Amino acid sequence: MAVAFAASTAMATPMGYQTNLLVYGPGGYNYKDFVYFGLPLNFIIGVIACWLIPIIWPF
Repeated sequence: MAVAFAASTAMATPMGYQTNLLVYGPGGYNYKDFVYFGLPLNFIIGVIACWLIPIIWPF
């Protein structure tokens, strides 16, 4: 489950998710914009996933 969460929450680059890539050119975004907003989101989701995955899907 951790791999599934990691694959579906790649937001730090425009190539990480389809919607990011669609708005990258027309929206006038820089690569740095995605890193600036995506890294904190990846960190927050990573911490929450590490906390909740063992609770929801125990070994």
